[in-house]
Amino acid sequence: MQKLLRSQCGEGYVDVAVLVLCVMLVIAVGVSVLPVFISKNKLDIYASELCREAEVAGGVGTETTRRAQILTEQTGLKPDISWSQTGKIQLNEEFTVTLTMQTDIGIFGGFGSFPITLAAKSSGKSEVYWK
Repeated sequence: MQKLLRSQCGEGYVDVAVLVLCVMLVIAVGVSVLPVFISKNKLDIYASELCREAEVAGGVGTETTRRAQILTEQTGLKPDISWSQTGKIQLNEEFTVTLTMQTDIGIFGGFGSFPITLAAKSSGKSEVYWK
């Protein structure tokens, strides 16, 4: 029995099994965390598109609300939107839009899942002169 236990035969199989288990765990964590990075990228694009709409429209109002609805339909994101100014914005006045959204970073399903807050901020200047 001692001879069998001291034998090094089959040690490579155990090493390969442990290595495969570790690789699978790393892939599982990557697959569960990657959607959060994709959502953050979409949120940044959402903020810049909304900011650009306010620049062209010269203010925050129905145009920006309509654009937010379109972007929500396209991206599937439903962020909380806050503006530094509302209404008409005079030429070259700066404004900022801030989007916040909470998402779950679920590692292994329900186990180890916790919410994180994603935020995106974009600023711009009005391109419209109001008399």
